[in-house]
Amino acid sequence: MVLRVVGAAIFRGNTVLAARRGPGRALAGFWEFPGGKVEPGESDAAALAREIAEELGLVVDVGPALGESRHAWSGGEICLVVHACRADGEPAPTDHDAVRWLGPEDLESVNWAPADLPLLPAVRARF
Repeated sequence: MVLRVVGAAIFRGNTVLAARRGPGRALAGFWEFPGGKVEPGESDAAALAREIAEELGLVVDVGPALGESRHAWSGGEICLVVHACRADGEPAPTDHDAVRWLGPEDLESVNWAPADLPLLPAVRARF
């Protein structure tokens, strides 16, 4: 079974938001583009807006998909689709224990989750 997951590359100026997965979660300590699972009958954009509101307390404008990656894990396989996004305000994380605004030169400074790592070139190209 392939689980569809959406992530938000939230751009602000010449930076993009990265979030670190909190303790007690799968892949705790890894950085990711925040987001989550697409529920049955939900569009990617609706899922991403819902997840970002829940996880970061932000209202996000969902833009085009930048790319997708597939990653096998113990529960099966995920298909991660990352969208370029914009949001006003400061993130207030609930599921993550840290957030950072990264410039293109800083993208490799954090330990990315395996599904997010292949999408860095597409995110970098968006700067």
